[in-house]
Amino acid sequence: MAHTPQEWQALATQLRADSIRCTTAAGSGHPTSSMSAADLMSVLMLDYLHYDWNEPHHLSNDRLIFSKGHAAPLLYAMYKAAGAITDAELLTLRQIGSRIEGHPVPILPYVDVATGSLGQGLPTAVGMAFSAKQLDKTDIKMWVLLGDSEMAEGSVYEALDLAGFYGLDNIIAIIDMNRLGQRGPTKLEWDGETYAQRARSFGWNALVIDGQDVNEVNAAYAAAVTHKGQPTLIVAKTEKGAGVSFLADKDNWHGKALPPADAEKALAELGNPACDIIVNVQGKRAQSPADLGATQSVSYPQYEVGKKVATREAYGDGLVALGAARPDVVVLDGEVSNSTFADRFKKVYPDRFFETYIAEQQLVSAAIGLQVLKKVPFASTFAAFFSRAYDQIRMGAISRANIRLAGSHAGVSIGEDGASQMALEDLAMMRSVHGSTVLYPSCATTTVQLVAQMADQEGIVYMRTTREKTPTLYSADETFTIGGSKVIHESANDSVAIIAAGITLHESLKAYAALSAEGISVRIIDLYSVKPIDADTVKKAAKECGGNLLVVEDHWEEGGLAEAVLQVFAKEREHPAVRHLCVRAMPSSGKPDELLEAAGINAAHIVAEVKSILG
Repeated sequence: MAHTPQEWQALATQLRADSIRCTTAAGSGHPTSSMSAADLMSVLMLDYLHYDWNEPHHLSNDRLIFSKGHAAPLLYAMYKAAGAITDAELLTLRQIGSRIEGHPVPILPYVDVATGSLGQGLPTAVGMAFSAKQLDKTDIKMWVLLGDSEMAEGSVYEALDLAGFYGLDNIIAIIDMNRLGQRGPTKLEWDGETYAQRARSFGWNALVIDGQDVNEVNAAYAAAVTHKGQPTLIVAKTEKGAGVSFLADKDNWHGKALPPADAEKALAELGNPACDIIVNVQGKRAQSPADLGATQSVSYPQYEVGKKVATREAYGDGLVALGAARPDVVVLDGEVSNSTFADRFKKVYPDRFFETYIAEQQLVSAAIGLQVLKKVPFASTFAAFFSRAYDQIRMGAISRANIRLAGSHAGVSIGEDGASQMALEDLAMMRSVHGSTVLYPSCATTTVQLVAQMADQEGIVYMRTTREKTPTLYSADETFTIGGSKVIHESANDSVAIIAAGITLHESLKAYAALSAEGISVRIIDLYSVKPIDADTVKKAAKECGGNLLVVEDHWEEGGLAEAVLQVFAKEREHPAVRHLCVRAMPSSGKPDELLEAAGINAAHIVAEVKSILG
């Protein structure tokens, strides 16, 4: 034992005092939720955490994730105790412009992922554990502090299930079981054995301890770090507001800073600590990560023009090509890889493929965890099912995460499976994510090039793929860029510009042939980059086609291609006339052609709409 109980208790007292001081200075925050876990974090910091504060992103560092992100004051107090931030910065908690935000975000280099939306820390740790165990071959630990209230979140149980299934013994999760939630007692209160039994049923090693007895905490950590073959859950009984008599296990203090007079009284009970302890945390672990190899240029698959290939299939081909060039590329899927075609990557690079099964929240969180450890993750499932994980996607943006998502089976064109499988809101959902990129290729050649470009694109990147096989439109010597588009047909006599992507682009090309046969000239624009959009091409089309734009999409009316096009003109004094063909009624099962007809987005309806525009 490197440190004594007195040293652990002294640091815990400082962590409690600093949690009070910074929240009182802010006039808001969660001091009592921080105080309950102070002993747990004190022992961890002094004797078990391996971390180099000068190289916070090094792959040989342990990771510490505060899944109960509202306990951020405790985390910041730990950073101060490590000498990573100053006392002056600690006291800027929740002030505008401060790195010390109300919940942790990665503008601090020691924060790996944003937390605060509960239930996401443990699923993210699963992705980190995948990387460390299977790819980097390091012995780092993922330490996750959970609140007892968030143990009601389904995403936590997705993580318990997957971590247990894969035997991720590099995860050590700690429940700060302080009994009180936001509005009163939690569901299980101090029934630690029930939490433990649930974890054991998922294949975890589980321990129940007194979380304010530093000797018990130390013994639990010592057992956890040496336990092999299973992740460990430590259920630690604590008191909210521990250490101060008028706060400990008292209701109605959640999320409330102490007024100055009460803070002074609380600090006196803690012995008015000087709060000047600086901890020499153990440095990063000695084991260096495995060398994954060098990056090479991508050799794209080539497709014969006219050959029918589904873009979802080309997505799989693109992953294989990218995987050959980039050893840092990894792929995840939600048990539909034979439909998303991610299984093509799995067959060639099984060590870089991670199956999360039907657990979409875990799928996205694992991708976020993998990118923390410098991998380039691509995660795929049916586009409709990403809606289950929207909060994880949203939090990924707040985490400044770089993840690539691919959603197949979009729109009514999927056919007989019916509305439950048809993504009709995915473009709107992904466009609304801060800093996102949204791609919708219509052709196999376009798809494989964009897959390669996704690898280096920052932020949340989403590709929508089509189930149906469609003709290859472009030869291998064509180039595609994020933020670009392709004008397939144009002339000086164009009277309407038809803007489409995916299945409706192919319907638009059929309409073009029919209209041309009648002497009606229209422009066809392949808007494969929905966000960022090729505004110059859209504006040029509006100017040269008499101000007549027709947007056709296999998506609900709200939030898709048409709104992206309209946004181009939001600041313009003169607006073109924009007509919109889209899905407006709830679809049913049927043949793809029947459903396109019923939705009013097939070639015949496009022809009729163009004629209507021209009077």
